Amino acid sequence: MPSFLHAADLHLDSPLTGLEAYEGAPVEDIRGATRRALENLVDLALAEFVDALLLAGDIYDGDWRDYNTGLFFAGQMARLKQADIPVFMVQGNHDAASQISRQLRLPDNVHLFPSRRPASIPLESAGLMVHGQSYPSRQVEQNLARAYPPAEAGLFNIGLLHTSLDGRPGHASYAPCRLDDLQRLGYDYWALGHVHQREVVSEDPWVVFSGNLQGRHARETGVKGATLVRIDNARVQAVEHQPLDAMRWALCEIAVDDQLGRDGLEERIAAALRAELDAADGRLLAVRLRLHGSTCHDGALRARAEEFLNQCRILALECGGRGIWIEKLIIATERATRAATGAEKSDESALSPLLEALANPESLLDATSQEPTSLTTAMFEDIADLERKLPASLANENDPLDLSFTSLSRQDGDLHQCLRDAHALLLERLQGEPESNPR
Repeated sequence: MPSFLHAADLHLDSPLTGLEAYEGAPVEDIRGATRRALENLVDLALAEFVDALLLAGDIYDGDWRDYNTGLFFAGQMARLKQADIPVFMVQGNHDAASQISRQLRLPDNVHLFPSRRPASIPLESAGLMVHGQSYPSRQVEQNLARAYPPAEAGLFNIGLLHTSLDGRPGHASYAPCRLDDLQRLGYDYWALGHVHQREVVSEDPWVVFSGNLQGRHARETGVKGATLVRIDNARVQAVEHQPLDAMRWALCEIAVDDQLGRDGLEERIAAALRAELDAADGRLLAVRLRLHGSTCHDGALRARAEEFLNQCRILALECGGRGIWIEKLIIATERATRAATGAEKSDESALSPLLEALANPESLLDATSQEPTSLTTAMFEDIADLERKLPASLANENDPLDLSFTSLSRQDGDLHQCLRDAHALLLERLQGEPESNPR
């Protein structure tokens, strides 16, 4: 029974910068993950003894500073050559940006499709015909699929294309086309690249984004890998996703409420971490925690975010040792309302313009959206002036109300979140912490 592997978006040696700034970050493990994932892909191709490996673009990650990335890729392709496994590949937008890759000669089992027009390459031993076209440049705005040839009768036809189709969230529009552009050609399987989330677009015919081989950062969560396709009598018999990522990114959503308490919250987080560890199946796991829900401890959580982040990292060590790392803690809770005392009402009345502005960041930012840099500068100047005017009860030296944003979300460039955090912290200090605050 013929079979082939479909993979895309390897982004070999993708440059992850700034990891050193994160406490305990497994820097080398993360930076080497794309190479180990490619090794896993080749291992699977050899173990399954597939008839072909299809690579749907973005093998590389833009231009290289040296040949090491290309030499590593060539070495893995040579392993397949020794097993007589051919490789069919197209270049995507990131590959087209690489100058060195154009000069590098790959092993002769690698068939790189041209960029001037589509081409068709038969693999007669398996009854396959592969059609494809590489990107001539980084920016490809025309519909490449329209020029692909009709299916070859009597063979299993595969289309290899790097495209955004009719658009996908988080991905720029490259070689856009519609599903019916692909269906009209009569191919049996479309091996697509560019979209990093795996998606079966259609089963008649099969149109599949394999997703990227390895998640590269905290927004690329979940299982990553390639698609194994088995054929019988020139028809698809099975389409199987094969996990091949060397390490995994995860987002843990943790619900918070006033009934939970500190111990209950930590146990809920620990349970979520253990579940992600089980799903990772021995892989290194990088986790982003996001707390959400309504709680009167909202301000306290934000004021002690760094302290709680480090406590979560201790929980992670208890759950999985060095096999799990907490990348970030996001406080996305809301403050539960409660009746204010007379003194609190007086303080809130005096600061009501500030509270109103902080509570509606969209209105504040929209009003000055034409000059975001000026807004940022002015906002921090106003906040510095406000800090100087705060009464001692709100700015005590042991635990001052920190409106500098250095402990908030300024590093993310997220002014909306900064303003929400400031609003929560100011209310928390004005109204005081509930007696049941979990510490």
